[in-house]
Amino acid sequence: MDLPLAVERSAGEPMTVQVAAQLRAAMREGRLTAGERLPSSRRLAAALGVSRTVVTEAYEQLYAEGWLVGRHGSGTYVADVLAVPAGDPPAPPPAEPAGEMIDLRPGEPWTGDLDTPAWRRAWRAAAVLAPAAEPDPHGLPGLRAALTERMRRGRGVTCPVERVMVTRGAGNGLDLLAATVLRPGDRVGVEDPGYPRARTVLAARGLRVVPCPVDEQGLVVDGLPDDLRLIYTTPSHQYPLGGVLPVPRRQSLLAWARRTGALVAEDDYDGEFRYGGAPLPALYGLDPEVVVYLGTSAKILTPAMGVGWLVARPDLVAAIAARRPELGDRTAVVPQEALRVLLDRGDLDRYLRRMRAEYARRRAVVVGALAGLRVRGDTAGLHLVVELPAPVADRVVRAAGARGVRLDTLSRHHAGSADPVHGLVIGYGAARRSELRAACALVRELVLR
Repeated sequence: MDLPLAVERSAGEPMTVQVAAQLRAAMREGRLTAGERLPSSRRLAAALGVSRTVVTEAYEQLYAEGWLVGRHGSGTYVADVLAVPAGDPPAPPPAEPAGEMIDLRPGEPWTGDLDTPAWRRAWRAAAVLAPAAEPDPHGLPGLRAALTERMRRGRGVTCPVERVMVTRGAGNGLDLLAATVLRPGDRVGVEDPGYPRARTVLAARGLRVVPCPVDEQGLVVDGLPDDLRLIYTTPSHQYPLGGVLPVPRRQSLLAWARRTGALVAEDDYDGEFRYGGAPLPALYGLDPEVVVYLGTSAKILTPAMGVGWLVARPDLVAAIAARRPELGDRTAVVPQEALRVLLDRGDLDRYLRRMRAEYARRRAVVVGALAGLRVRGDTAGLHLVVELPAPVADRVVRAAGARGVRLDTLSRHHAGSADPVHGLVIGYGAARRSELRAACALVRELVLR
């Protein structure tokens, strides 16, 4: 490799960040091409006059983002991602409708790699579970125990089993919470723009939904009304704009909840997937008395599994468990047991490691194909936002649909903002990687037309 790499010890950026940025730019601009071998971390460190740790950490970051791949015993190579020469973006290939549409709407994970021996083994083991006449409304004890361990290791949530309830998903957990602790007419806050289904769930319980603004860092805590009984938030990766709620705002939000007596419903819908460094631990860990944590298998596995979890203080869990039979609400036991098997055998952890790398590669493909457009929220999760004026976004959705690509706009996620952000919400979980490249290139062409 013959590239002009250099580090400046007096620069404001850490040397690891400088090395990663220069290599990333070289790959993005085509100076490093797919399949090209990079020098070992030891050789590059010696050439740059830095410690090997600097280069190793830079490589690890680029691995996580999907720019690099490793071949056992033979080194580090440039991944097959779309190169975008500076000032000379490639001509996007046409995407004509042929058969099934390419779906770039957010919310769906990639399930093409899910039919593994471990997956089939878990369902076979679960199928022998004898059905109970009266299922425990808290969920299977074995799964609850496995979830406590998983949340402790993966999301910084430490809690006894007594605080965990198995649900049918994050939306179901929010609905059970609303049906148990709130009354029709109570005012509840939701992020705006935010998750449309959360608004639907709360409104269906007769609650008065209050839109609460967000910015590039997530929920704007200053100015939250004092009469809210609950605030629904996505602090680890704000849906859909992608902000991560910083620690000072988290502390302010919890202080507001303590002062007003409100509950904070934390939807950690895709906290497992992050590409720009380690994620902040879940908000729940800062104050388990006022936060209700909502988790789901929908993004880490598949929505079809229909298993989620709710973590809250013991009196709330007990109240929800007592109310649940009255609502006729239960979680199927076979999927619960299948998830327990995946957790206990370590199969889910192994699958998640593969999928983090897969989604990082998908993200790199999408960002490369959208070069030149204003992209935000791409440091985590399975979607990103392309900011556009509303008329342009609507025009692109119509034109893309006519050529076989389904898109979603930010307009659907707003509920009354005075100064809404407009654009496209692009998911990269549902389509094949080759389809993502072609479809996003088409989107870029339509935007710049």
